[in-house]
Amino acid sequence: MGEKALDALLEDKGVIDQSIFEYISQKTSAYGIAVDSVGIKDIILPGEIRTILSKVVEAEKAAQANVVRRREETAATRSMLNTAKVMEDNPIALRLKELEVLERIAEKIEKIQVNGSLDSILTELIQINRN
Repeated sequence: MGEKALDALLEDKGVIDQSIFEYISQKTSAYGIAVDSVGIKDIILPGEIRTILSKVVEAEKAAQANVVRRREETAATRSMLNTAKVMEDNPIALRLKELEVLERIAEKIEKIQVNGSLDSILTELIQINRN
C-alpha cells in the first residue's frame, strides 16, 4: 500500500488493520468470501532501516538527556547565585560557609595544627589561595 509513514505505522497498527480489512473485504466480496478480521502481528524492518531507526532513537534520547542536564545546570547556577546574595547581605551566613569549607578541608587531611584564632586560620587560607 505504501501510504503510511514509518512512525505512523509503528504507532498505531490498529489503523493499518482497519485499512487492510477494508481493502481485503472489497476484493473478496466479489467472490462471495466474507472476512471477519485482519490484524498485523509483527512489523519486520530491513536491517538498514532498523539501524537508521536505532540511531534516530539514540539521538532523540541524547537530546532529551541534554535538555535535562541543562535544566539541572541552570538550577544549580541559580542556587549558587541565591546563596551568594544571601552571603553578601548576611556576614553570619558567609562565616558559616567558610566554616563548612574549612570542615571539608579538614576531612581530607590527617592532622591539622591550629595556632591563633579561627579568624587567622581563615585569613591565612585565603592568602594561600591568592598566591
